[in-house]
Amino acid sequence: MTDAEWAVVRSLLPVPGRLRGRGGQPEANCHRAILDVVRYLVDNGIKWRAMPADFPPWDRVYAFFRRWRDHALVKEFHDRLRSRIRESEGRDTEPTAGVIDSQSVTADAVVGTDSRGFDGGKLINGRKRHVVVDTPGLLLGVMVTAADVGDRAAAQVLLEQVTDAHHRLALLWADGGYTGSLVEHCLATLALVLAIVKRSDGMRGFVVLPKRWIVERLFAHLMRTRRLVRDFERRTASAEAMVYWSMTLLMTRRLARPGPGRG
Repeated sequence: MTDAEWAVVRSLLPVPGRLRGRGGQPEANCHRAILDVVRYLVDNGIKWRAMPADFPPWDRVYAFFRRWRDHALVKEFHDRLRSRIRESEGRDTEPTAGVIDSQSVTADAVVGTDSRGFDGGKLINGRKRHVVVDTPGLLLGVMVTAADVGDRAAAQVLLEQVTDAHHRLALLWADGGYTGSLVEHCLATLALVLAIVKRSDGMRGFVVLPKRWIVERLFAHLMRTRRLVRDFERRTASAEAMVYWSMTLLMTRRLARPGPGRG
């Protein structure tokens, strides 16, 4: 991280339990160094044991990653960054509309058969990332499943989680894969309008579809972080955490960017 990024990030980090009177020992490495290592791993796609020698030991960094994953601290950190960006753009911190979609990626050999499958439509043997984003394209929720899990089945679980966290969400755009009973389920159970944006039969070649391009842009960003080009994680919880870490890269750089008239 640059100094400008760290100035933004420092006040948004979760407070350690030791500083909240919950006990525990002081951490051996500063948070900035640990965050740099995790970001380096996600951005460059290296193995945990392939850390450069000038970084803290890999096992300590992995213990930090595992603790933030299991206690949802990475999601808390990510959500604070998202709220800060929405505030800086003059938006309310809670979104009212969003877009849902999924992305199938090939799974590495370490991924077990219990969490991988074959996506017949994309011809991919691996996992599927189901995401919900707001209208600026920032992540609201992610769920990783086997690639053979249907979009509608996964959306029911994911949308319950997202609407519980974002009570003002009222409108969601989706592609034709989310038609059917899911539209009625969202309206009756979640008070959420699911609007289907379909591709016209007369379209030829590449066409930018309204609203759907927002979530496609997020997928493009995820594929720029090399750890996410394939799914290398043994657990789906780790795969979801990697998506959140990838988005923190994008958001910290955006917040640290000089504003108009400042250089």
